[in-house]
Amino acid sequence: MSGRATLGVIGGSGVYDIRGLEEVRELELTTPYGMPSDPILLGRYQGVDVAFLPRHGRGHRFTPTEVPYRANLYALRSLGVQRLLSVSAVGSLCEEYAPGDFVMVDQFVDRTYRREQTFFGDGIVAHVPMGDPVDPQMVDAVMEAAAGIGPRVHRGGAYVCIEGPQFSTKAESELFRSWGCKVVGMTNVTEAKLAREAGMSFACIAMVTDYDCWHDDHDHVDVAQVIAVAHRNAENVRELVRLSIPRLAALGESPWRRVLDGAVMTRPDLIPADARERTEALFQRD
Repeated sequence: MSGRATLGVIGGSGVYDIRGLEEVRELELTTPYGMPSDPILLGRYQGVDVAFLPRHGRGHRFTPTEVPYRANLYALRSLGVQRLLSVSAVGSLCEEYAPGDFVMVDQFVDRTYRREQTFFGDGIVAHVPMGDPVDPQMVDAVMEAAAGIGPRVHRGGAYVCIEGPQFSTKAESELFRSWGCKVVGMTNVTEAKLAREAGMSFACIAMVTDYDCWHDDHDHVDVAQVIAVAHRNAENVRELVRLSIPRLAALGESPWRRVLDGAVMTRPDLIPADARERTEALFQRD
């Protein structure tokens, strides 16, 4: 293996590895934003070099707020990742998306308030577009792969991202439903924003574990319920990821790879040397 990967996969609750990879090795990387959640597993599947990272660390050590998102995304970008597929457990905000289903979300609403979610600042300012945070070609590829698995896979829906670690109140859940959001989670909007800054195309497989707390016919969500459904679906989502890998790799370079070319506002001669060094991997020409 080359020590590089064109495809990155981030595993969520219940998905702490990706089986079936060959020539696997662990990489312990350091970044200007600290250490990633865990060593990155670099391996090959059907000829495609893949980098896998468990978002919360093996053993689920980080809360949604504590996840070192910037270190995770920077490390994947430094390995050459073009496209990033994220797996996340979510609660459903609509009747039709039932526990056990998967959702390929296409939009985000950000309700977080305690986390760093940009690589920029401290001497260098950049603004990237986020109108369409999810790559539709990646969604197409995963939906094609989904024909080969058991669970229902829905296309589309807005994911409202809350800070956590507490689940929503009933008033919040009803508010999110009134906005038209389809699922609620605690992680993916931060990854989507950082992936865009890093020039990586992004898509999310959201695993529905519960009906949040709005549904009168279902108990309020708790950890035991989330874990039970996530564990039941873990092999299904691993299989969906495996089936998606060759299709995603065939898409080639991300159309967002050069997003920073027109995004940096700071006059070049005013960018401090440490800011240049800190963001260097984001500007690499692969």
